[in-house]
Amino acid sequence: MPGSAAAVPVALALCAGLLTGPSPAPAASPAADCRAGPAGCYDLYTYGYTLGLHPFTGPDAVRRQLTDHFWLFPVSGGCAGRIRAGARCELLGGNPVEVEYIGDDFFQINTLPGHQLGRGMHIRFAFSRTLGFHTMTVRAWQDRPTDCTGEAFCNGVNRAFAWVTWRVLAKTLRFTAYAA
Repeated sequence: MPGSAAAVPVALALCAGLLTGPSPAPAASPAADCRAGPAGCYDLYTYGYTLGLHPFTGPDAVRRQLTDHFWLFPVSGGCAGRIRAGARCELLGGNPVEVEYIGDDFFQINTLPGHQLGRGMHIRFAFSRTLGFHTMTVRAWQDRPTDCTGEAFCNGVNRAFAWVTWRVLAKTLRFTAYAA
């Protein structure tokens, strides 16, 4: 087939990237409060996505667009509508989460017991703008290691799934940010 030889190196490179996993995370300090941020916790990933040019919209408006219309979230499940800090709901597949924080330009969720990725995973969605171009940065970390922590294949699959899921969210916000 034409072009299939060129696809092999790309596929191998993608697999190699997925199988290498993240760099070793620092050992979590027993005193670390992982709700506040990844320092001293198990850092999982940080991804950045462009949301396009929105010169008349601030990062806070993009965050409000998402938290006030949570049905835009690609895995919202029972969390449709407006979310507030402290709210608990189930994402698609019966995965319980709690909204930990909602700031001016970010919000953060925490996985609860019964979530398929385990409890204690914090995911922060932060929004920023430079010269009218908006970005969304998604960062995830854990309170403690899980069965998947340190296992290259498991980490790679989880990271790839997260990257694709948050990319869908970024593409959605690229268009809905105009309404913010």
